[in-house]
Amino acid sequence: MNIGFIGFGTMGAPMAGHLLQAGHALHVWSRRAASADFLVERGARRCAVPAEVAAASEIVCTNVTASGDVEGLATQLVEGLVPGAVHVDFSTIAPSAARCIAALYARRGVEFVDAPVSGGGGGARNANLSIMWGGNSALAPRLEPLFSVLGKTIVRVGEVGAGQVAKACNQMVMVAAIEACAEAARLAEAAEVDFVLVRQAMLGGSAGSRVLDAFGGRMAARDFTPGVEARLHHKDYALLMDEASRIGAPLPVSAAVWQQLNALMAQGMGVRDTASLLQVLEAAGRQ
Repeated sequence: MNIGFIGFGTMGAPMAGHLLQAGHALHVWSRRAASADFLVERGARRCAVPAEVAAASEIVCTNVTASGDVEGLATQLVEGLVPGAVHVDFSTIAPSAARCIAALYARRGVEFVDAPVSGGGGGARNANLSIMWGGNSALAPRLEPLFSVLGKTIVRVGEVGAGQVAKACNQMVMVAAIEACAEAARLAEAAEVDFVLVRQAMLGGSAGSRVLDAFGGRMAARDFTPGVEARLHHKDYALLMDEASRIGAPLPVSAAVWQQLNALMAQGMGVRDTASLLQVLEAAGRQ
């Protein structure tokens, strides 16, 4: 297929590379031209503006940071998208933003799919992401050749916006588990018990999880270099707490985790790994 791609960060760069390697013709644009150089060197076509990407593509993929970024791109892409084209957004944005973009496109006969992903940079590099998408169910056969190149778990969870709700649920559970790991590490430290050994025991029990393995491992090693920058989880939590407030869903545990993320940001740790939630607890203990 002719595929457009915009957004070449930790997730987007390997995803675009997989699509090119799979034989799709790739049309790219980036605010920082250099970030797409590695794709152009491998045969991707560089476009001057987003609308040019849209005009050349059956499906345009975006993977950027925030709702405003996707909305801004949509207002440019819509100038080039033809009826029947599809915009697949892999970003994590507000469900309401996804629905607004879909409404903008509907007037032009263009489909919008919100397809946030989970699995981090490793999942993107290894092409085993979990893709949770919302959009027209009739698009599934058309999207399958694209999604299957990028991920192993592909689930349509509903209409446009449903993918973002699923991602909010994913982030809610994952970051709450990171906070639980931090509290376990802090308890072990306060009790003068080695968390390295505590974690080793927990990994073999019912508390064993990918979060305890990865984020708990960073806590045990005192390694807070970012696998995932905490500011991104903070952004995701802002979206889910706003959605919960809008629809009146009580999230008491998430509200407490949200405050810990706020404290992390206030202490200037947004560019560190989210395992730094442990350092938030340690700082509170010193006060």
